[in-house]
Amino acid sequence: MLQPKRSKYRRAQKGRMKGNAQRGNQLAFGSFGIKALEQAWITGRQLEAARQAVTRYMKREGQLWIRVFPDKPITKKPAEVRMGKGKGAPEGFVVPVTPGRILIEAEGVSYEVAREALRLGAQKLPIPTKFIVRRDYAE
Repeated sequence: MLQPKRSKYRRAQKGRMKGNAQRGNQLAFGSFGIKALEQAWITGRQLEAARQAVTRYMKREGQLWIRVFPDKPITKKPAEVRMGKGKGAPEGFVVPVTPGRILIEAEGVSYEVAREALRLGAQKLPIPTKFIVRRDYAE
């Protein structure tokens, strides 16, 4: 599961996700990718499930890049605990994703294989995504 080796602070504030992605919104490594269409927190478990689905369909051919990393700690208080008494214990890590952000890129496989593999990976994510192709791509 993706998570930082160490972090400066154990607990982080929620923050806000407004607007579109200002960076990470262009294909940088591969010829194919999936782009987020909505904003959400994506957990390390969801990213790992998507990665496994994509690599399994691609039969470990080609290359895969995960362009986001969950480095924001999320806390949760135990069930049936009264309000107050401080912030909850860290439960996992998420990455805040805004619309337009490239999540996964692929290279070294055919258009059909990449499209189906990234579709299967996108099913594991909690947001709608769009399959994109590099502008100068030609089979």
